[in-house]
Amino acid sequence: MKRQLANFGSVICLLVGAVAVLPAAKAHAQGRPPATHQAVIDIGYIFKNHARFKTSMDKMRDEVMAAENGLKAERDRINGLVEQLKGFNPGTPEYKKLEAEVAKAQGEFNVTAQLQKKDFMDREAAVYHEVFGEIEKAVAQFARDHGIAVVHRFDGDPVDSGDRNQVLRGITKPLVYYDPTIDITPDVLRLLNAGGVAAAPGGQPISR
Repeated sequence: MKRQLANFGSVICLLVGAVAVLPAAKAHAQGRPPATHQAVIDIGYIFKNHARFKTSMDKMRDEVMAAENGLKAERDRINGLVEQLKGFNPGTPEYKKLEAEVAKAQGEFNVTAQLQKKDFMDREAAVYHEVFGEIEKAVAQFARDHGIAVVHRFDGDPVDSGDRNQVLRGITKPLVYYDPTIDITPDVLRLLNAGGVAAAPGGQPISR
């Protein structure tokens, strides 16, 4: 199966941990039969194909580009002042005045750039955190509705045999084999993209 991959920046590897579901004993206490099945889910695939997450990240990417363009314009202005500075003799009042202006502009530029970077990183992390919480709820709901006791995380991306890092990643995967029929990734993604975590439909998980 060929997937379309998307690169959404920095923090996804920190947030795609194991997903917990409602224990079988608790489900039995609520009148349900004890959950006995196991399933797998590709959290990375969910993030890459979660419609609202992709929209949020695309919007943020546009804002980052706009901010970078603003910084570039200010950097060009500062470079212009530096060029003007070369036209004055060091030590003259004109040189000292322009030198102070350049120093002030450079300092403000650095502070602005750092603050903007921190703001975007914080916002990005907040989006990941919110969406991952929704994924956990959708997994728990689907698992309860289908008698699933444990959901394991796995990485379904194909391994590029020519990339050493990917080869090492592939041989250290926690799951060596799984039956494709227990992959609930498309079912959970369907719940999320439907606009909310609703009751999961019955039947077997669909294949990707």
